[in-house]
Amino acid sequence: MFAFFLTSGLFLGWSLGANDASNVFGTAVASRMIRFKTAAVCCSLFVIIGAVASGAGASHTLGKLGAVNAIAGAFIVAFSAALSVYLMTKARFPVSTSQAIVGAIIGWNLFTGSAIDNASLTKIVMTWLVCPVLAGGIAVVLYILSALFIKTCRIHMFRLDLYTRWSLLIAGIFGSYALGANNIGNVMGVFLPVSPFDAVSVFNLSFSPAQQLFLIGGIAIAVGVFTYSKRVMMTVGAGIVELTPVAASVVVWAHSIVLFLFSSQALETYLKSHGLPSLPLVPVSSSQAVVGAVIGIGLMKKGIWSIKWKMVGGIASGWVTTPVIAAIVSFISLFFLQNVFQQEVYKPVNSELTPVAVEEIQDTAVHGNMTAQIKNLTHNTLK
Repeated sequence: MFAFFLTSGLFLGWSLGANDASNVFGTAVASRMIRFKTAAVCCSLFVIIGAVASGAGASHTLGKLGAVNAIAGAFIVAFSAALSVYLMTKARFPVSTSQAIVGAIIGWNLFTGSAIDNASLTKIVMTWLVCPVLAGGIAVVLYILSALFIKTCRIHMFRLDLYTRWSLLIAGIFGSYALGANNIGNVMGVFLPVSPFDAVSVFNLSFSPAQQLFLIGGIAIAVGVFTYSKRVMMTVGAGIVELTPVAASVVVWAHSIVLFLFSSQALETYLKSHGLPSLPLVPVSSSQAVVGAVIGIGLMKKGIWSIKWKMVGGIASGWVTTPVIAAIVSFISLFFLQNVFQQEVYKPVNSELTPVAVEEIQDTAVHGNMTAQIKNLTHNTLK
């Protein structure tokens, strides 16, 4: 039964691979610096490695937003997110699987009456705003440094072409790893509370239940990369603003750095241990990161009128409608699955107050009543 319900997660993984591979290798393929087959192989391999090795960090925040505690509910949440991403992919718009899964989880919360963790939701939404701006800023800085390096070293045109190809390939590999690490939580995160897997050891390597789920999800992403990603790659690579190969390389590096910053547990631990602020470990939108980087380069090089704002508007509208569509589909599908197909989409959670908690609540109530009486007495005296 679990294998059947997991198919919606595989569908979501396929949709992510079909859509978000464009953010890693789209500029390289569109500028004809790297062949699609080469890009697909490298992307698939390192997405799986990133998902298994570093996927745990960003998945915790989604768990706080809504703990889907029934396998049928997890199936609907993943299916709703996958369907919304697929529809946007058919329209050739790079959308956010992060926004899709968040919308689907909120639909589950609304249907089941579960409380929405406003702190986690605020944190996630804030990253949707910060991510493209941060990527654009990093892209501008990297482009200035790249131009300065090329000018100072007086690199020959043919050697520059070789360097750029290698830069695009390495950046794509890094970006694929970061994509797997940051976004695998979107694909398999809702299945973690209901996973039936036990820890296993292979060649003296231990794989936790989460890592086994992430491996399955990573393979689904890889299939999506091979079968359907080329269409969206051309939209991202050439649809917003025309990019030179060097600028394309900078965009991929900026995108990859942003995804890495929001998914690295080691970096977060290092920064906190040295008393430095750190970014939250949240599944961010790779689509937003790459679009922000492309716009940043375009604004710096040619100004505001070089941007194809109609295309940007279409992409941005997809970012807005994707979570809404996912939430609506999730809510309606949960209703039918529960009432028509008689499936358990959530398990009621019974909470119990400890004696200490009851005593604290009573003390607070007594204190509140005393405060109100004092205010009333003061008010009457002043009269």
